[in-house]
Amino acid sequence: MEIKNYFSNLFKSKTKKLTEQDFQFKKSIEEIVNYSVEDLELFREAFTLKPGIKNHNYQRLEFLGDAVLGSIVSGYIFDNYPEADEGFLTKMKSKIVNRKSLNALGKKLQLTQYLLDAKNDANLSENIDGNLVEAIIGAVYEDVDYDACRDFVLRLLFQDQDIEAFEAKIISYKGLLIEWAQKEKKDLRFKTDENKLVDQLVYFQSSIWIGETKISEAGGRSKKKATEKAAHLAYTYLQNKENNHGERKEISAEL
Repeated sequence: MEIKNYFSNLFKSKTKKLTEQDFQFKKSIEEIVNYSVEDLELFREAFTLKPGIKNHNYQRLEFLGDAVLGSIVSGYIFDNYPEADEGFLTKMKSKIVNRKSLNALGKKLQLTQYLLDAKNDANLSENIDGNLVEAIIGAVYEDVDYDACRDFVLRLLFQDQDIEAFEAKIISYKGLLIEWAQKEKKDLRFKTDENKLVDQLVYFQSSIWIGETKISEAGGRSKKKATEKAAHLAYTYLQNKENNHGERKEISAEL
């Protein structure tokens, strides 16, 4: 009887009663991961921006989740494309787990609403949505195991589309244009100018040329974004020109 009471009291001492806020947080996370969370502290860490008492925040779990996500997706596409070479497998992985895709997934899940210490959304990183996706994957892996995490990740990635949908997805319009220019033996050039605005922020203006003809132009706060946007516009222009056989018309846009 004494032994029974000992273990009963030990269990009670390790069981922490949840506050209403904790209960709602746990309920929300369980709706996302689709299982009963065991270690709520892991998910607190996954949604904490600033290092706490243990000097931990979401970045540790983001690091782990990135590795686990890469492993799961690599294994999945390896099994689904038994005849594919390394180059194809690498491209498919990039299409599925690139930063843009993860950010879109994080936005869809509205993960930033679960942040425990975010007072000003304006200060959040532009990749915070994707970072939180990786952090929650890391938390699931630690809370359960690899197999359960794999089920969660694949459900998360393919709930609205199958893997074939990723095959036609374009990751880099700039890369696509370069491949096209090499194949068609075209003189393709990218030009980017850097300008400073009145608020001291740097602004980039990118244009894409074929020979002496400018076919697109776009601007943005980073060189990469401006160039990619201009490349997207150029790609659209070239497709329309090929389909309609119309006259060239310069296209431009701002990010």
